[in-house]
This record gives sequence, structure tokens and C-alpha cells, in this order.
Amino acid sequence: MDFGLSAEQRERRARTRTAAPEISGAFTAESGNAVRKKLAGLHLLGAAVPEEYGGAGLGALDTALLYEAASDGGADTGLLFAAAAHLFACVRPVLEFAPPRIRKALLPALCSGELLAGNAMTEPDAGSDVSRLATTATRVDGGYLLDGVKSFVSNGPVADLYVTYAATDPHGGYFGATAFAVDRDSPGLTAGPPMAKSALTACQAGEVRFTRCFVPDDRVLGSPGQGQLVFQTSMRWERSCLFAIYLGQQERLIRRCVRHVRERRQFGKRLADLQPVADRLADMRLRLESGRLLLYRACAGIDGGEDPALWAALAKLAVSEAAVATALDAGRIFGGRAVQTEHGIEEHLRDAVPATTFSGTSDIQRRLIAQEMGL
Repeated sequence: MDFGLSAEQRERRARTRTAAPEISGAFTAESGNAVRKKLAGLHLLGAAVPEEYGGAGLGALDTALLYEAASDGGADTGLLFAAAAHLFACVRPVLEFAPPRIRKALLPALCSGELLAGNAMTEPDAGSDVSRLATTATRVDGGYLLDGVKSFVSNGPVADLYVTYAATDPHGGYFGATAFAVDRDSPGLTAGPPMAKSALTACQAGEVRFTRCFVPDDRVLGSPGQGQLVFQTSMRWERSCLFAIYLGQQERLIRRCVRHVRERRQFGKRLADLQPVADRLADMRLRLESGRLLLYRACAGIDGGEDPALWAALAKLAVSEAAVATALDAGRIFGGRAVQTEHGIEEHLRDAVPATTFSGTSDIQRRLIAQEMGL
């Protein structure tokens, strides 16, 4: 469905979908450069960055359409997640909050894939709660000394630049944290090896440790104490745009299920002729289209200059929960084949489950929605 998209939007989506099967692999020492070039060539590393900085100059909706098309066309979900973490959690904060000189120095390389960014927010004991960060930033002449450990850093083992957050005033509440853009080769920064995980495997994640790591003043994003603002701004982009990946994943999965039930016969009938099977597919389509409308609405809010907090939380909750439910339904439709890796159904489920956790759990989204309702 085109939802009233323009001819340019439809053409861009079709072009991305056609090229999507080539988007595979991972950011590793062996294949990283080739993978980065593929993603950059489709603007997936710099879609939402103005052309003057080497980006595609797209708004939130067009960026989401790009990621949705890539996923629908068969791109690796983990690799798309890695690209999205780079763009929404790191590149957008640099674009919106870095000093002009730093923007000019970093953004073209981030959009081209010359530099890869890692999102160093989560901590072992604080999750993504910016108000409870154990990592500290101590003021010194010309900058700050960072001390602490970040966990689950997307692209962490291979990133060239990290967007991270540290407490500059432990008693400052909302204004107690500050955001930084830190080079990988900064003395005192140590990136750990990739962690073993069962989902989104093409996105390497690991620990990043700061030990009296000096960060100069011009690498502060925004002003000291604006870490919450920087993080929430990036999250609204992430919750609105990143989850378009899961719209594409669901579209692809539903298409496979429809093909399967038309061909597979049980009890003397096609599976498609069994009412419970047809009902299950109808529910899968309902979840997909409902989530899609919410996500497009959230993106339209960003493009229109609105505060998209409510719509972003609604979209993230709806799409992530739908991705898990649809993958489970696909497993029921495929039966025993669902656990065979050759069919890929189990991979869809493994990649869908984390969507209800990262960027704020489903329970956090419900809390945000309730707050927006004045509760």
C-alpha cells in the first residue's frame, strides 16, 4: 500500500527494496568497509542528514520508508539495526547538538561510512535511565575526564566514534547528565570484544570502558547538563524511524505465510481454506497496518515540528509487540518447519523479541503514554 506517497517516494522505496538482498554481512574487520559502502550507497547511514553534510536530506517519514523498504526487500535485520543505531542514536545527536566545527568534521564521514558510530548509553545497573548513570564526567581544564562502563553498546566493538552520556552533577536530576562524542582512539577508552547473542547477530555489541578518558569541551553535545534532552531527542527519532525495520520484516513474513498456506495441504484442504489459519493471517495484517499508521503518524509529527512523544511511544509499543506476535503466528502456520533454521522463521522471532526491550521496554512505553494522557 502506498498511503498516498508521492511518485518520488514510491520510486525511492522500490529502488531500495530491489537492492536490499545485497545488504548482508556485518561490521567486522574483514568485511566492514564493503558493508559500510553498501549501506551508505542507499543512504541508510545518513538519510536524515542535510545534503550539505553529505546526507540525503530526508525527513523522518522518508527515512522510515527507506528502512522499511530495505527490510521488506530482504536486508539482514541485524545489519539494518546497526545502521539505524548509528544514524538515530549517534549521527542525529551530532547533527542537532554538536558545535558547528565538529558537525562539519564528523558528519560527512559518518554519512559515507568512513566513520561508524556506537551508542554508548546503557549501563550494567542503570539500563537506559539517564538519571541514574554511574559513569561520571569530572570537569578539568579544557574538558572532562570520563570514568565508567557502558554495556550493550551497539556497534561497540567496531565503532570509530561513540555517543555517550555521563553524570556531571550526581544531584542535578534532569540536568545532571551530559552527552559527549568520543573518538575510539581517545586515551582511556577501551572497547571490549563482541558479546555472544542469539538475535540481531549482524550488529556487534559489547562493553565500552572509560578510565580517566579525556574529552575536550568541543565534544560536548549541547550544553553541560543537557544529556536528558539529547537522549530523548534521539529516542524520538529512533522510536519513530528504527521500528520501520520491523514493519518491513512483518510484511516479508506475512508474504511468506500467504504463499505457504496457498501451497500446503492438510486434512484434504489447502491451509488457506481452513478458517483458523485465515483468521490468524487476518490478525497479522491488522497488527501490521495498525502499527504502520502509528509509525507514519509519529514521523509526520517530527517532520511537522510537533513534539512526537505520544505518537513515538504508541508506534514503538504497537510495532514491537506486533513483530513478536506475528513471528509467533508464523511459527504456528509453518509448524515443525518453523524450528528448522533453513526456513528462517525462528530467526524472525529471535530478531523480533529484542524490539520489545531496546529503545525503552514495552512497559516504559506504556508509562510514557500514560504520562502524555495526564495520568
